Amino acid sequence: MTITVKKLTLEEYLAYDDGTDTKYELVDGELVEMPPESDRNNLISIYLLSQFLKFVPIQLIRHKDTELVVIGNRTHVRLPNLMILTQELLEVMALGRATITPDMPSPAMVVEVVSPGKVNEDRDYRYKRSEYAARGIQEYWIVDTGKSRITLLTLVDGLYEESVFQGTDMIRSATFAMLDLTVAQVLSAGQI
Repeated sequence: MTITVKKLTLEEYLAYDDGTDTKYELVDGELVEMPPESDRNNLISIYLLSQFLKFVPIQLIRHKDTELVVIGNRTHVRLPNLMILTQELLEVMALGRATITPDMPSPAMVVEVVSPGKVNEDRDYRYKRSEYAARGIQEYWIVDTGKSRITLLTLVDGLYEESVFQGTDMIRSATFAMLDLTVAQVLSAGQI
């Protein structure tokens, strides 16, 4: 649900407080309410976090509450399911709000777990794809439980090259070559 009457600047968004725990993304100057994640999506992102902890220091991992400012026609602020920071970005963020602004280095990787529905698919497959590429994020994962696949996008010369993994395919990450994980393992983490 979009609630903004007046288009907000990034500064107005960062100062915005409606007195609730509601989370918002800023899209073209408008506040877009982000409903709570499904339990399945939460379990998948936590599972991936646990896998990355095997070779990434916990200080470099962010889960759900770190904002990422991207530039489109207007400023957008996204709340990815999972991010892996660089050491340089960690040092810049150390003293402030959990917001990665345009003047900061980009995260090394972003993971989004797709929620059902065309609006959510468009946001993760289309809009965030171009936003994250423009932001210079080297690797972007789209975990899609509805399509039973993981789309891994690797930044090459400013554009993403796409690899799609399904079933028992091993996920091949250019950024995290030591990863030993299949799509089935990731998707089954979200099942009860």
